[in-house]
Amino acid sequence: MSALSESNSELLTGFTSELFAAHLAAESSMPAWWLEAKKAAWNQFLALPMPKKNDELWRFSNIGALSLDGYGLTSSVRPSDYTGAGLGFETSAKLVFANNTLVHREVHASELPAGVIIEPLRYAVTHHAELVRKHFNQQHTNLGSEKFRALHTALVRDGLFVYLPKGVQLENPIAVFHHAAGDESSIFPHTLVVAEDNAKATIIEIFASLESDARQFASGVNDLFAGPGAQLTYVAAQAWSTETLSFQNNSLTSQRDSRITSLNLHLGGRQARHESHSRLQGPGAHSEMLALSIPQGSQEFDQRTLQTHQAPNTSSNLLYKNALLDQGRTIFSGLIVVEPDAQKTDAYQSNRNLMLSNEAEANSLPGLEIQANDVRCTHGATSS
Repeated sequence: MSALSESNSELLTGFTSELFAAHLAAESSMPAWWLEAKKAAWNQFLALPMPKKNDELWRFSNIGALSLDGYGLTSSVRPSDYTGAGLGFETSAKLVFANNTLVHREVHASELPAGVIIEPLRYAVTHHAELVRKHFNQQHTNLGSEKFRALHTALVRDGLFVYLPKGVQLENPIAVFHHAAGDESSIFPHTLVVAEDNAKATIIEIFASLESDARQFASGVNDLFAGPGAQLTYVAAQAWSTETLSFQNNSLTSQRDSRITSLNLHLGGRQARHESHSRLQGPGAHSEMLALSIPQGSQEFDQRTLQTHQAPNTSSNLLYKNALLDQGRTIFSGLIVVEPDAQKTDAYQSNRNLMLSNEAEANSLPGLEIQANDVRCTHGATSS
C-alpha cells in the first residue's frame, strides 16, 4: 500500500522527490498519458527557479514570503462525511473535495440533458480520456507562476470535469467545494469545463480552509472552454486560512460569438496570487472579468491578468475592485493585447482601489499592447 493511499493519513512533508515518487506510485492505476504528464511537470518544477525580485511579472510581490518548505500531502479528511456549506438554491450537481479527495457528490442525473458529463476529474481521466486529454492543460496563463502550475500538474489528484454537448443549457448551477484540512497540508484543485456550441451553464467554486489559522498551501488551475455561441458563467470565492499561501491559474478560451463571465472574490490567505488569462479566438467572442478583494491585517492579494484578442470584432471588459484595510496590500497588473488580425476590438480594463487605512498599499499596473489600427481600447486605475 502506497504512502498516499486513502487509508493512510501520514503526512509527507516537503515537495521532495520522495514525496513525488510516493504520489506517482499511488497514481499507478491511472492512464499512461496522465502519469507522463505528471513526470514532465515534476521535472519542469525542479528546473524552474523561484521568482526573484527583479522579475517583472513579480513586481511589487513579497518574494521573500514564497517559501515552500514544510508543506506536504495527506489523504486524511475530517470530518469524512463533510458535505459542504448550504448554498440556499438548487444545483444541478454538487461535489465536495477535502485534501484532494472526493468526500461528497450529488448529481441529479435524471434531471440533466442527455450527454452532459459532471464527474470528478479522476473518474473522467479514465472514462472520458479523449475529452479530458484534448483540453487538459492546453492553455496556460503565462503570467509568472509557471513553477507553481507545474507543481500543480505534478501533484493534482482530483477536481471537477464538466462537458456540455451542443445546445445544452443547465437551469441550475454546478457547485464545487475545495477544502484544505490540517496544518502543513497542501491541495491542488483543478476544474475543467468544456462547453460545445450554444451550450450554457454556471459554475460556482468555493475554496476554503477547515481551520482558520492553519498553515496551508494551495495551487489550483481552472480551464474554461466556450465553443461557438456558448455561454459560461464562473463564480469563485476563496476563504483560505490566515496562514495560507495560494496560487490560482485561470484560463478562459472564447470562440466565435461565445461569452465567458468570471467573478472572483478574495477574502482569505496570508498571500494569495491569482492569474487569469482570457483568450478571444473568434469573431463576436466576449469576456467579462470581474474581481473583488478585501485584504486586512497583513494580507497580500496579487492579481495578474491578460486579455488577448486574437480575432476581429471581439470584446472584453475587466473590472477589479479592492477594498483595503489595516496593512493590507494589493497588486494589480493587467495587460490588454490586441493581435494584428484583431481589428474592431473593443476592450476595457479598470482597477479601482478603496483605501480604508493609512497603512494599506495598492499597486496598479494597467497596460495596452495594440498591434491593430482599428480598435477601441481603454484602461485605467483609481485609488481613493
